[in-house]
Amino acid sequence: MSNAPVNNGRRRFLTAATAVVGGVGVAGVAVPFIASWNPSARAKAAGAPVEVNVGKIQPGQLIRAEWRGKPVYVVRRSEKMLADLAKHEDQLKDPESLEEQQPSYATNAHRSIKPEFMVALGVCTHLGCAPTHHKGDFGEKVEGVSDGFFCPCHGSKFDMAGRVFQSVPAPTNLMVPEHSFLTEDTLLIGVGQGEV
Repeated sequence: MSNAPVNNGRRRFLTAATAVVGGVGVAGVAVPFIASWNPSARAKAAGAPVEVNVGKIQPGQLIRAEWRGKPVYVVRRSEKMLADLAKHEDQLKDPESLEEQQPSYATNAHRSIKPEFMVALGVCTHLGCAPTHHKGDFGEKVEGVSDGFFCPCHGSKFDMAGRVFQSVPAPTNLMVPEHSFLTEDTLLIGVGQGEV
């Protein structure tokens, strides 16, 4: 043991300095560790809502968007397309959309918020293929129906509300994702009506 006098000021300084350095070290380890619990930017983007400008879509035109890695079909239906929806209900598996393939606010004859806009996942409910849009020539697939969607993989057919026809492999209507309108021309896919 040394007989030198104890320097309490120095002892307090060294204790405080050690505590500060230890606290910085704990924070330096804790911040990246806690940040690792947050979803990655890629994961956030995969589930994030998608805005689509629908203002320039012409009647009868289809545009595609991507949401959660899946194609979303947005069609501005013409007056004729809307009028034709009621003409073939006897040929559909689920004409009243009783199977829950759409949000409650889209459980109607046109399966959407605004009748003129169809919003549906472009994924066949049979095996996940991508149905193609037929405008004016769908009568070759279903007699008396001029517009619709045809899945070339196994022959499933859907009308312009995404409702599936009878006697095809697809078991249910096309899925309608949650969607809402931010403005007259801006569609938001991934956030439901009333949640904006």
